[in-house]
Amino acid sequence: MAEHRFITPVDVLYLRGNRLFGDPGSHGDVVMPPWPSLAAGALRSRMLVDHGVDPGHYADGTASLSEDLARCLGTAEHPGAFRVGLFAVGRRSATGVEPLLPAPADLVVRGVDVAILGPAKLRGSIRTSLGLPLLPILRAAGAGKPEARSWLGRAALTSYLAGSRIQREQLVSTQDIWKTDWRLGIALDGPRRTALEGHLYTTDAVAFRQSDYPMVRHGFVVSVDGADGLVPRGGILRLGGDGRAAEVEACALELPDPPWSDIERTGRFRLVLMTPGIFPDGWLPAGTRRRGADWGGADASAPLRWELFGVRAELVSACVPRAQVVSGWDLARQRPKSAVQAAPVGSVYWFEAMEGSVDGLRRLAREGLWEPDGFDGARRAEGFNAVLVAAWPQGD
Repeated sequence: MAEHRFITPVDVLYLRGNRLFGDPGSHGDVVMPPWPSLAAGALRSRMLVDHGVDPGHYADGTASLSEDLARCLGTAEHPGAFRVGLFAVGRRSATGVEPLLPAPADLVVRGVDVAILGPAKLRGSIRTSLGLPLLPILRAAGAGKPEARSWLGRAALTSYLAGSRIQREQLVSTQDIWKTDWRLGIALDGPRRTALEGHLYTTDAVAFRQSDYPMVRHGFVVSVDGADGLVPRGGILRLGGDGRAAEVEACALELPDPPWSDIERTGRFRLVLMTPGIFPDGWLPAGTRRRGADWGGADASAPLRWELFGVRAELVSACVPRAQVVSGWDLARQRPKSAVQAAPVGSVYWFEAMEGSVDGLRRLAREGLWEPDGFDGARRAEGFNAVLVAAWPQGD
């Protein structure tokens, strides 16, 4: 059974990506939302410390773990049952806890109008490099520039998963959740423990907006599977760069469901990434198989066959923003993690001609978009490839 926790930063957080900084005049950008490995590392480190285990001994395999902890965490080389199932920005209010998800790539906000891209077949004279039969199209009366990224709360997410129209007032703006706090830093000489002359740099920090009247707290919500009650229910976590303090507490959380009966009846659905997707074939989701000739052959625009967890369908369109590079810092081994290319949060994939039961899609939503065999156990435990299942937009 999944355990849910709400994490509230005590002060600002340094949510750094994988770009080097620290040279004179350089700037450290913030990654928001951060990768799910942030929560996985913080929680597992706290679990080790709570059980009197030195993380360094855990890393080199010399630690003595209890049976329950060993089953949960496994080893640094072979992770156990612990898995982050959901990690997102969150909001706690008098009505409970809800995740705040970045608007998916097929959602376009322009003023008071909120539109959803719909897959369509282009005329024969128009060619693209997408390699799929349908292209996501924005149907709008006039031209206009999309607004900066908005966020989906519970109401907007419910409408989105159902393929219904989203109202502008259902969306949450970034400035209502957090702001960027600009900080100045001085590079240090490690061996001498002194400041390096002339080595000033700047970095962005994230400051969540909090309110007492009415009571609203912003932070992160995380769901963990396979921990068997070992996830801390209170106290402090070390989170992000410089190990900034954050409070953790148990909470209740329930995500809305898509209209499963409509998906089964129409045989059409969308998959939306909630965390970065690390796939064997770049931006193509795990389980994708090309039908017919090899990639780049005569049928390069034919649908791609997709099969996972007993569900078969055709991948007919996709809306995937520019790829990002995911790396991170290995707390156990005290070294950088290998950098991998990932499809970003909010990437959308359209499927049709579904065969099989929606039970397979339910399992996909629970376990993530991973092949049954040959997956990266460490990245899976960290919460990558989390996915939402949604109906096609109504009217398409």
